Amino acid sequence: MTTERELEKGIHLDLARQETYAGYLHLDRLLDSQKPRSPQHDEMLFIIQHQTSELWMKLMLHELDRALECVKRDELAATFKIFARVAHIQRMLFEQWAVLETMTPSEYLTFRDALGKSSGFQSYQYRALEFMLGNKDANLLLPHRDSPEIHAWLKARLEQPSLYDEFLRFLHRKGHPVPEDHVNRDFTRAYVKSEAVVKLFKTVYEHPEVNWVAYEMAEKLVDVEERFQLWRFRHMKTVHRIIGHKMGTGGSSGVTFLQRALGLTFFPELWDVRTELELPQK
Repeated sequence: MTTERELEKGIHLDLARQETYAGYLHLDRLLDSQKPRSPQHDEMLFIIQHQTSELWMKLMLHELDRALECVKRDELAATFKIFARVAHIQRMLFEQWAVLETMTPSEYLTFRDALGKSSGFQSYQYRALEFMLGNKDANLLLPHRDSPEIHAWLKARLEQPSLYDEFLRFLHRKGHPVPEDHVNRDFTRAYVKSEAVVKLFKTVYEHPEVNWVAYEMAEKLVDVEERFQLWRFRHMKTVHRIIGHKMGTGGSSGVTFLQRALGLTFFPELWDVRTELELPQK
């Protein structure tokens, strides 16, 4: 064992006119983006927690956009590796709430006023994720009316079919009995579940050997929603732990508002079909 490590001769040390790690990652801008508005020590944790969440959400959107395009091209098998990556991104988003939970209510109160009316409710990337997964509501564009580029970007996502919509359209193209009003509909509106679609998925789940790609895709979507709900739950519990039942900085009821979000579902038939399944007849 040794306490020193000699530098290898091949390591590049003269970088005056070369691309560098810091330059490639634009670390000057990235690390200068934490601007606490109070002298309180714990505000830095709060800022970095939310900035890293936004970075992970950016990557998650990047991946799900690719998955959406694959489904539109009938390349469902190509999405499975994408969903494996998304699973790890969601795990990172879930686990990092544990870091914020090291902050006590007293510590948070020392800088809470510095937030003004800013709130996670205003995260346009989070909203884009919900639109991608099917939680459509035009009212959710309202906080972004004063940011024309962001508003237009979100509006375009509101108007496009969700990942679930595209999956149902895929099934329709393959001859499965998806109701026409679920294939061509106003995609800005919330999805309304259909007993016909439950019946369709009952067939898929009862005969996975002949519906393998659809069966696997259905399970991948259930995975995404379950992890999303766990993320929502962890968020709610973290807020409860830190502010109790105080009103949120963005004007919501806080914990109560977050609890109601737990009742929202993206892919209702994929959950309902589980109740309908029976053992095959021998």
